[in-house]
Amino acid sequence: MQLSISKMKQINSIQNPFIKSLVLLQEKPKARKQLGTFLIEGKREISLALKGGYEMETILFLPELISETETRLLSKNAELIEISKEVYQKLAYRDTTEGILAIAKAKSMQLSDLKLSKNPLILVAEATEKPGNIGALLRTADAANLDAVIIANPKGDLFNPNIVRSSVGCLFTNQVASGTSNEIIAFLKERNISIYCATLQNSTPYHTQDYRTPTALVVGTEASGLTDEWRNAATQNIIIPMQGEIDSMNVSVAAAILIFEAKRQRGF
Repeated sequence: MQLSISKMKQINSIQNPFIKSLVLLQEKPKARKQLGTFLIEGKREISLALKGGYEMETILFLPELISETETRLLSKNAELIEISKEVYQKLAYRDTTEGILAIAKAKSMQLSDLKLSKNPLILVAEATEKPGNIGALLRTADAANLDAVIIANPKGDLFNPNIVRSSVGCLFTNQVASGTSNEIIAFLKERNISIYCATLQNSTPYHTQDYRTPTALVVGTEASGLTDEWRNAATQNIIIPMQGEIDSMNVSVAAAILIFEAKRQRGF
């Protein structure tokens, strides 16, 4: 199924059927799944998506904020549609805007699509719900140049506009896949990738382990941590020692600590 758009190059009304369909694309995971497309906002994000091999179907731009010439540099043969300020404000999420949005084709996020190095370093996040946390994990993974980020038992689709926005385009700069915990554990074990699970139970301090060989670092939710399935499958359960009153920290912060210890051991 494809979004139906007219031949017009200008849209000025939020009541336009095409604009209404884009609002659904923003708000409804079902619409994104059915259409196989999603919205991207911002020049940097669109540029990173293009660099990451994503195909743009349509570019919408507000001429008061970005010129047609500049827009065409990002279009890569996509259809261009000039929109009014009212339409842009209806579709845009950010307060600080750049006047450009794109309709992009979603990519497959199958485990089988991942292309790993001989000595991969992978982040696995189980059942992470908050888009902001997923975005932060993707930004950290990009900063560390990880081989892949795998989301286990995802609670929603990864093309949620809040994830696209909070990752500041790092959804497109990382190799990303998703699957069930059982599928991911089998995938890792088939490739002899050691599994280090961040958990309170039966754990050893994270900095005592060797992450210089093929490694997957696994983090869970802040509320309930990792499931037994992961803890039982682990090569070693690890813990970040706490010196205060609480026994856990934000999942993205915990992941960053583990990732950069592994990078340190590998000589960055």
